[in-house]
Amino acid sequence: MKYLCLVYGEEQKLANMPDAHCVAFDEEVRKSGHCIASEALQPASTATTVRVRNGKLSVTDGPFAETKEFLAGFYMIEARDLNEAIQLAARIPPAAVGSIEVRPIRPIRETVRAQQLGEAHGVR
Repeated sequence: MKYLCLVYGEEQKLANMPDAHCVAFDEEVRKSGHCIASEALQPASTATTVRVRNGKLSVTDGPFAETKEFLAGFYMIEARDLNEAIQLAARIPPAAVGSIEVRPIRPIRETVRAQQLGEAHGVR
């Protein structure tokens, strides 16, 4: 099962964490076959928020919400179950100064394809 591990923390605390620790974990989790994708993000001050309301585009500088902890990066992992995903997330270095949100991936493409296939074969 796929899980997204979202890395949150206070920017200053995360900035003080050596990048080498995160890269070492990344290399380890990739070698184990658990990591599908991972990236660190630029600071929240570089964010742009896009909204479309009633067909009109609105673009604002900064993150979506004012908060003390910001999204700093992510790991897309493959794990047997939530327990294994939690064990992997606990090893992500910023967990020591921030938090890791672990969320199961919703297989939207597969679900829609299965529905379309069923409809094509007269199944509803």
